[in-house]
Amino acid sequence: MSDRPKNDRLKRKNRLFLGGLFGLVFGMVGLAYASVPLYALFCQVTGFGGTTQRADAAPERQVDRVIKVRFNADVNNALPWRFKPEQRELTVKLGEMGLAAYQAANRADRPTVGTALYNVTPDKAGKYFNKIECFCFTEQVLEPGQSVDMPVAFFVDPALAEDPAMEDVTTITLSYTFFRAKDENQVLAQHAAQATGATSTGTAAN
Repeated sequence: MSDRPKNDRLKRKNRLFLGGLFGLVFGMVGLAYASVPLYALFCQVTGFGGTTQRADAAPERQVDRVIKVRFNADVNNALPWRFKPEQRELTVKLGEMGLAAYQAANRADRPTVGTALYNVTPDKAGKYFNKIECFCFTEQVLEPGQSVDMPVAFFVDPALAEDPAMEDVTTITLSYTFFRAKDENQVLAQHAAQATGATSTGTAAN
């Protein structure tokens, strides 16, 4: 009796095994690339890790319970900026819009680009802290010696008052850390091109 049918079955099994193995490898690679945006989306939805929420406007409903919001500022050593909050803290009602500001100054003798990361503590308050306007949504270009005020508009969701896990929360700290933008050269090139275009347009108009 020939062993050919047995060998064919063995080859088919090997091909299926190798196919499954390659599929597993590619799946793991794809998951690794997807994990960062998926993790970011998870944090945005749940407030995990102190990630705050975004909103277009403050809610109409307010609650008499008040929260003290403190402001913190840090700068990575690679970015030659001075960065600080213009107020140490604000006290707001739940649902009330708060307005705050930070000040940043470029101490270098050349233009630099900064980008901010942010979070709130305690972490569990992240899903209730909503920002309406924030400088962290765009890269910031500062000319040598330039100083700018950066506004922040926010509110704390009234739903916080209904969460038993938040009964002990009386203070929320909003923290920003500025880092040097990884694509700084590209951003500065675009910034210079826009400035040149604006100058050319103004000269032509005159």
